[in-house]
Amino acid sequence: MRYFHCLTIALLVAATLSAPANAASIINGEYTSFPPGPEDDYKVTCSVDNRYERLTDYANGYSLLVPQGLTVDASLSPVVTVLTNDNLRIEIYYDNFAGTQATTDDYISFSNKFINNTQEHKLLQEENYRQNGFSIHLLNWTRRKLSHVPNDKNYYSSIELVKSQNEVYTIFIKSTQPIDNAQEIAASFTLTEKRGKSRFAIPISQGHTPLNDETRGFYDKYFSANSPLRWGIFEPAAPQEFEKLDTLEKQLNYTFPVLVRYQSFDENLPIIALRSAYEHGRTVELTLQTGYNFVDNSSVIYDILAGKYDDYFTLYAQQLKAFGHPVLFRLNNEMNGDWCWYSSAYYSKDAELYTASWRYIRHIFDENGVDNVLWVWNPHDLSFPDFKWNHYLRYYPGDEYVDIIGLTGYNTGNYFAGEKWREFSEIYPSIYAEYDQHFAKPFMITEFGSNSAGGNKAAWMGKMFDQMGRFTKIKIAVWWNGIDWDTSGKPGRIYLLDETEETTAAFREGLQKFSRQ
Repeated sequence: MRYFHCLTIALLVAATLSAPANAASIINGEYTSFPPGPEDDYKVTCSVDNRYERLTDYANGYSLLVPQGLTVDASLSPVVTVLTNDNLRIEIYYDNFAGTQATTDDYISFSNKFINNTQEHKLLQEENYRQNGFSIHLLNWTRRKLSHVPNDKNYYSSIELVKSQNEVYTIFIKSTQPIDNAQEIAASFTLTEKRGKSRFAIPISQGHTPLNDETRGFYDKYFSANSPLRWGIFEPAAPQEFEKLDTLEKQLNYTFPVLVRYQSFDENLPIIALRSAYEHGRTVELTLQTGYNFVDNSSVIYDILAGKYDDYFTLYAQQLKAFGHPVLFRLNNEMNGDWCWYSSAYYSKDAELYTASWRYIRHIFDENGVDNVLWVWNPHDLSFPDFKWNHYLRYYPGDEYVDIIGLTGYNTGNYFAGEKWREFSEIYPSIYAEYDQHFAKPFMITEFGSNSAGGNKAAWMGKMFDQMGRFTKIKIAVWWNGIDWDTSGKPGRIYLLDETEETTAAFREGLQKFSRQ
């Protein structure tokens, strides 16, 4: 067959470092006619017939047939290789669970549990079979069309090709039309010798959020390159009430300029809280988590993109515009954690719908002239589940939609099963270095803290303050001064900075090392 001939050509391309006329080369994320170097991230497409071409991804070690005319996006090559046109999108992942507790069986079971939501997902086909040395799980489904997603691709196929107990490849397809060639594509999948190294090739820009004079002044004061590190806090009663916070600030001899306020769809814009904060000289990190409290919200992203909340977001934007003062707007944080209803684990493992919802909400704000909002995008430092389709970069809406990158990593301690004590140095140096490679925007730690179960919390604080100043792009760090409770009502994660006299003193002494401007 001609696709075997194309594979032979592709292997010859790699050997000679030159591409024939009917092949297109992608090197380090860019289409190019130059030959690859031995360490480059090299992919090549080669025409097979009037239906298919063969993609060979040397950096990730596989080759397969894909429909003709797709554009290859290799910007997230260590995570996913994407092929697209207006009506079709194919994502290809490789997961290796060696050294972890997960198996490929776990991967298949968890990754596809969304299909149990039969109200939103219609199962079209599910098969398990062996072919070409792989155990294959194939799942086809569809969902409703979403009016706020241009040319919405609402037909899906997910093909998991299990190589071993630890290794699995996934071909994720979505289309505007029913998918009838998933098994043919699966049958064409072969492994190749890995050459070069997969690498990120993410384009970086600053974005263009319009800001009024006051908000521009706030941004320049708190987030310019020369801005010193400042501290914020989540104190549950504030900013509606300041009695507890006033007492705490007197103990610390520090005034927190940034306060966190959470909300859901159970309320409209908390304008009273925003005004109270402003009257006390504070700015709110307003965290909107789309959904309602204490109910199943597994349809929330679909509902947003189907227009159910158009009026809600329009009123929200208008009220923000009328408020006029700076707001740090953190939308749907920790989206790569399955404790959030807006994690793609609940909606076809399709993170592209998260970015679509973010852009849609941003569009409403722009249409209503909102110019006092700084958009804060904030994944968790650990992805749950830690699968490639749930990688935090899959949820990034784009530089033009984000102003500030949020970091969140907790020392959860060891109260709950599966959690462990983590020093500050085990969390933030690595995430900071990684984010610094991907984003040219200022950072803030939107929330963090240390539990007291499992170690010396005061000592943890001291080390944290000693190390924090090294991370010059972090401009605000917000301590989460609360408690997570277990199912029996007992405190499981005690993040209170004033838990004891010792922890209060450690925090007070640490704050003295930083500017209070």
